[in-house]
Amino acid sequence: MKLALVHDWLNQNGGAEDVLEHLVRFFPASPVYTSMYAPDLMPDPYRAWDIRSTWMDRLPGIHRHHQRYLPLYPLAFRNLDLGAYDVVLSNKSGFCHGVKPGRDTLHICYCLTPTRYVWDLEAYLDREQFGRGVRAASRLVGNLYRRWDYAAAQRVDQFIAISTEVQARIRRVYDRDSTIIYPPVEVAERFVPSATIEDYFLIVSRLVPYKRIDLAVQACTQLGLPLIVGGQGRDRARLEAMAGPTVQFIGYVPDEDLPDLFARCRAFIFPGLEDFGITPVQAQAAGRPVIAFRGGGALDTVLPGKTGLLFAEPTAESLAAVLRDFDASSFDPSALRAHAMQFDSAVFEREITGYVARTWDDFRAGRGRRAPSR
Repeated sequence: MKLALVHDWLNQNGGAEDVLEHLVRFFPASPVYTSMYAPDLMPDPYRAWDIRSTWMDRLPGIHRHHQRYLPLYPLAFRNLDLGAYDVVLSNKSGFCHGVKPGRDTLHICYCLTPTRYVWDLEAYLDREQFGRGVRAASRLVGNLYRRWDYAAAQRVDQFIAISTEVQARIRRVYDRDSTIIYPPVEVAERFVPSATIEDYFLIVSRLVPYKRIDLAVQACTQLGLPLIVGGQGRDRARLEAMAGPTVQFIGYVPDEDLPDLFARCRAFIFPGLEDFGITPVQAQAAGRPVIAFRGGGALDTVLPGKTGLLFAEPTAESLAAVLRDFDASSFDPSALRAHAMQFDSAVFEREITGYVARTWDDFRAGRGRRAPSR
């Protein structure tokens, strides 16, 4: 099987890149096609990969300001001809599912989310704080984006979703079915329960508005509960201004310090609406319960009453009501860790490689051909 990996862009490191790193590990002979690649902004191991970028890589300033060129990504990926490969596996949150596979090429899309800047444009513009010019241009081409994105999704043979939330979105936006394979989380050896539990709740996150850290800050301030907030971001000054004396901001947390910080907290708070969410899984692997908003990926990763609790409304009052009655001793660390293990990277490797192999066999036998574009 000759397989190519496709990724939107390589100038920042986040959850999408974590998935890509695992895919490169599982398919080491496969090149990575991407719109552009900024080696100075990516981890050193990427330099050993076979990375093949498009003409967009030469555009001025794109490595640090890739959002300015959003109208060009559909064109770049649509002109990327991958007909020489048996299988194309796209790791998509943007436009990379729009590549051009050959008639005898199987295209599997691992969908992190349908393109947010297309289907939820206003919320994206507000979140990224774009200026008037970018906003006006984005709205002008928004309908064209949606038409292109929908058509590109119809050319994909099989979709994989990262959660039930994303599966429902794929159905609603693209009118396509999908199979759920949860993203990889390194839990088996990295996170272990601790015999010592200290008196603090924990958040580890980028400090940006849509993460809704403000709900936890307000609730813990109101109840006088100790809260440690790890992470950095543009929302930090606003959050610190609303925080009481029981809320502590510790900034960036090195990777080697995370397991112990997770393992000693009373509970991990996850107040935002996320497509999946890796940190709640990490907390449970460390034997600690999660208090999360009832929506998004938390519905897949948190079992109410067994591995954590869910609050119903995205308000500080709703979260405070759960915190007020929270009893950490009612949760079994071994049960929490056992639940987290189903999201371990070894499970992801087994499921994604098995899915690709089975789907390729079906495709070759003529049982997995794509439906005509609608």
